[in-house]
Amino acid sequence: MFSRIKEDINCIFDRDPAAQSMFEVMTCYPGFHAMMIHRFSHYFWQHGFKWLARFTAHCGRWLTGIEIHPGAQIGKRFFIDHGMGVVIGETAVIGDDCTLYHSVTLGGTSWKKGKRHPTLHNGVVIGAGAKVLGPIEIGAGARVGSNSVVLKNVPPGATVVGIPAHIVDSKKKKAEVERDQIASKMGFDAYGTTADLPDPIAHAINHMLDHIHQMDKQVECLKRALHEAGIDCKTQELPELDDCEIDGGE
Repeated sequence: MFSRIKEDINCIFDRDPAAQSMFEVMTCYPGFHAMMIHRFSHYFWQHGFKWLARFTAHCGRWLTGIEIHPGAQIGKRFFIDHGMGVVIGETAVIGDDCTLYHSVTLGGTSWKKGKRHPTLHNGVVIGAGAKVLGPIEIGAGARVGSNSVVLKNVPPGATVVGIPAHIVDSKKKKAEVERDQIASKMGFDAYGTTADLPDPIAHAINHMLDHIHQMDKQVECLKRALHEAGIDCKTQELPELDDCEIDGGE
């Protein structure tokens, strides 16, 4: 029991840079509180104390704003960041090392008994406001973009966005990798944004990064052409972006 609690606390430090101390996590993180309460309610549910399980879960919802049905099966190192508005249904199954952000729903699409909620395999991340509905499977390591609505199975390692959710086009992966490399060098991380999301600011920044990348290629091409023509092009070497201080100082 104590080893499981320690794992839950350590995973928060791994995934939330805002976490300052163990005392803060234990007293101020509703996702941590919701999981502690769920472990009790799930124990009662498994041992036939259905009303007590539901009442315990209800108290957890009132205290944290997170609603987890006592029948839901949740693995190790599960982290709910912020947490308000999260709903996890009775037959949901969540693997190890999964992360949910606020206002996520793991819901059902049928009133029939039996498996009617999603299964999340290990390492899945669900963005804020996303809805994952029905007895579908989200493969290991998959990512669901914020505010997406997922109604079909997601393969392992895939990223889905939109309403209804669709897999991000694999043809764009090369451009996205180059864009991410430039962004990381500049100290900018477009957290949770892709060209598929209806965000005009992210769209503009992505195009700016593409433009910078193309300009770099053209400058290199011009330098080679001048050198081959015998023209000495004296240019100052630009420092690598990794070595630059991007804090308004140097």
